[in-house]
Amino acid sequence: MKTVLITGASGGIGQAMALAFARAGYAVAVHYRSQKEAAQGLKQQILALGRDCEAFCADLTRAGEAEELCRQVQNRFGRVDVLVNNAGAAEEILFSEVEEDHWDYILDSNLKSAYRMIHGLLPAFYRQQGGVILNISSVWGQVGAACEAAYSAAKAGLIGLTKALAKELALGGIRVNCIAPGGIDTPMNAGYTREELSRFCESVPMGRMGKPEEVAAAAVFLASDSASYITGQVLGVNGGMV
Repeated sequence: MKTVLITGASGGIGQAMALAFARAGYAVAVHYRSQKEAAQGLKQQILALGRDCEAFCADLTRAGEAEELCRQVQNRFGRVDVLVNNAGAAEEILFSEVEEDHWDYILDSNLKSAYRMIHGLLPAFYRQQGGVILNISSVWGQVGAACEAAYSAAKAGLIGLTKALAKELALGGIRVNCIAPGGIDTPMNAGYTREELSRFCESVPMGRMGKPEEVAAAAVFLASDSASYITGQVLGVNGGMV
């Protein structure tokens, strides 16, 4: 049985991906930072599907905790076949008001956390002579978003990291791809009014928000043997926005 490690798995998209991979036959390592109850509930759902699962807590902005997470997951499951870098953070704020500490936190949460996880698992991928890395970026990493300069920069960095590593790691049998979701209907949108979400949907050619399950389906596909000749790509799940 293959194993997938999903960072930030306690959120809306992360939970959908964890369940989708479980239904596809994977054992699932669920990472969370603070939402222990959500992570444990997700673990029970996956166990009920007959798949192996364990939840792990780590702050990926701390190098030692990211390294320990990689070690714990490998010890628990024996190997990791797919790494999904989904952990991140976002906040709307004018660039002129962004303090350096906030800038560093957003880049650490979204971009440097991916570096740490890939760096921690790469030796195992080389030993296995294969592995799949999926970086979860954003439509704002492709086109930018006002009041989200740090987030846009971090997500754009994930796209550049994906393309560079795809070239560097291909001969090691390691594929690296990126998913760039658009507006997805998750609890992260709770701060927006119905009118604001309606106006956003008017900018989407398909006229609606995406579903977490639609991002999850893209992730399972890119990790599958059906995508064995696909690497270095950015798959937009955005209803036609880009």
